[in-house]
Amino acid sequence: MIQNPDISVVIPLKNEEESLPELAAWIKRVMDENNFSYEVWMVDDGSTDKSWSVIRQLSEENPHIKGIKFQRNYGKSAALNEGFRKAQGNVVITMDADLQDSPDEIPGLYSMIAVDGYDLVSGWKKVRYDNTLTKNIPSKLFNWATVKMSGIKLHDFNCGLKSYRKKVVKTIEVYGEMHRYIPVIAKWSGFRNIGEKVVEHRKRKYGTTKFGIERFINGFLDLASIMFVGKFGKRPMHLFGALGTFSFFIGFIIAAYLAIAKIFYQQYKMTERPLFFLAMLLLIIGSQLFLTGFLAELVARNAPERNSYLVEEILDSE
Repeated sequence: MIQNPDISVVIPLKNEEESLPELAAWIKRVMDENNFSYEVWMVDDGSTDKSWSVIRQLSEENPHIKGIKFQRNYGKSAALNEGFRKAQGNVVITMDADLQDSPDEIPGLYSMIAVDGYDLVSGWKKVRYDNTLTKNIPSKLFNWATVKMSGIKLHDFNCGLKSYRKKVVKTIEVYGEMHRYIPVIAKWSGFRNIGEKVVEHRKRKYGTTKFGIERFINGFLDLASIMFVGKFGKRPMHLFGALGTFSFFIGFIIAAYLAIAKIFYQQYKMTERPLFFLAMLLLIIGSQLFLTGFLAELVARNAPERNSYLVEEILDSE
């Protein structure tokens, strides 16, 4: 087994038995032509066809090919996360198994990490062959929203073809539907040198797509989670406390106004006014938000990783 190969290729897959032999042969040809030392991790995400048998056969024929088989389907993020844990290459490249991602892009993606010094490079499928209504338009909307919320100027966050510095994949954790937001997760982890490369998008040769429209709904929810955890994960009181204080303050001002009108100006039926109910609502919401922040702060401060921080370098003369 090669220790610290040049490249680790991580391929999450589900029911791709037809494409795997062609993909493996293509990757081998590219690696051999460029004299790369490499390993390929094929992660079977609960396939119901013969994908795992094919992976076994490919591994016997080529010792550079390794496999992980999930007992059931956990999703692409889980498959990538397990592949990242196993990968030992100095540069880690991910791609889909359906042959829509071209292994011919590997040398360019590798060079941008190893030579140009990027932490992460995301592929951009500038010319796509997907269905315009069900995939292209939702994808453009999704990418636009992600750019606005994250500040990372990429055209295609969801492209499966990406390359990473090894330290990046060993630092981040991917779960849920968060594989779409790996650049965002990497940025929040301190890896800011993120680049983009135009890559070839090929028409699907075998099988059908494994993703439905629900992925976009789940994706936006995961984006909100990432943004919150990245910014307020260790200080939730800064968000909930601020919102709660603001809400309580506005409610208190309205209640004080109503009290002054009642006491000094002899106005009646104060409890029948909409302002009264608005004041009560704001006071209650403000109190609940403040208590939520307080409890979240207690949980965060008592978590095992409360004082775990990502350290890039230490200089110690001793």
